[in-house]
Order: sequence, then C-alpha cells, then structure tokens
Amino acid sequence: MKDRLEKQIRFLIEIDRVKHIFRQTRLFDHSRHENDAEHSWHLAIMAIILAEHANSHVDAAKVIKMVLIHDIVEIDAGDTLVYAEHLNEKKIDAEQAAARRIFGLLPEDQRDEMIRIWEEFEKKETIEAKFAGALDRLEPVLQNCMDNGYAWKNHGIPKEHVLSLNSRIGYGSQALWDYIRKMIEDVFNETCAIEHSGCVKSTG
Repeated sequence: MKDRLEKQIRFLIEIDRVKHIFRQTRLFDHSRHENDAEHSWHLAIMAIILAEHANSHVDAAKVIKMVLIHDIVEIDAGDTLVYAEHLNEKKIDAEQAAARRIFGLLPEDQRDEMIRIWEEFEKKETIEAKFAGALDRLEPVLQNCMDNGYAWKNHGIPKEHVLSLNSRIGYGSQALWDYIRKMIEDVFNETCAIEHSGCVKSTG
C-alpha cells in the first residue's frame, strides 16, 4: 500500500508541470496566455454545463476524465499549434512516448486506465471522445472570438482553414458548431459575436 501511494504522489507531483505549458490562445480578458491546466479545468466545467448539447447522450463523468488528462502528455511533447498539421506525425509519436512515461508513474491498474482513456480521446471514435474533442476545439475558438481572432491573426491563419479544422466540433455537437461558426464568421468580418466589454472591432 505504501509503494502504491508513493507512485500516486510521484505522479501528482509530476503533472504539476502542466501549469507551465502555455497555449497559443489568451484568457478571455486578454491579460495573458492560458496554460494547459487552466484549459483542462475549463473543459471539465464545459463538459458539465454543455453535455445536453452533445449529438447523442454522453457519459459526462467519462468526458470529464478525458479532458482533465488529455494534455498531460504536453509536459514532454509541448504544445503544438493545431493548424500546423504538417507537424502531426511527430506530435503523435512524441505524445505516445509521453503517455507511456508519465502515466507509467502510476500503479499498473491506474496506468492502464489513464492510457486507455487518453487513447480513446485521441482516436475520437466513441460518443464521449467526439464530444470531448468538440469541447477541446470550442474553448480556444471562443477565446479567439473574444480576442478578435488574436491567435489566428498572429499566425496568419485564414478564415477557410479556421472553419475547416473547427468543423470537427460538429462531430460531437452540431449545436455547438452551428453556434460557434457564426462567431468565427463575425470575427473575420470584424464584428462582435457577443455583447461583451472586452469585445471590440479590430482596426488593424
């Protein structure tokens, strides 16, 4: 029992490093870039609040597990711009190696469960994985929409690419995709999609 607890504590200490992995998007108030831990927490809350909008009934508890652990691998693999699809193969290899190392710190049964959940999320084949994937795309899109397309403009991502890649949201929730697609269009048309004090037209 002591050995099991020591492994669990070692894992919990290791994943604290997620707090130092910063993403491409900024917080809704534009004050700084978001880190992976904040991203995962926000997705977990979104899973609770938005589960009713999934295309089919989902096990919300399973979705929460997925979104809480899905970016732990970035401790080793780092954060990659989702629109840089030419890096996908290297990203997949790096993340698989990271999953084996980091989840491997846990006792065997928990290691196997975490890897199984992480792999299910990555494959996007089950209802829960598709919805978790939809949330994973929805949050940064919302951030960009509230930030006048900051990350998109910063990396020169055209509207067509943004719409094409994020249409995957519809695999998990057509309702969420229909809603956010309008917001994307408004951002590129330099109009505000939400009445919000921090949402202003771009003058650039």
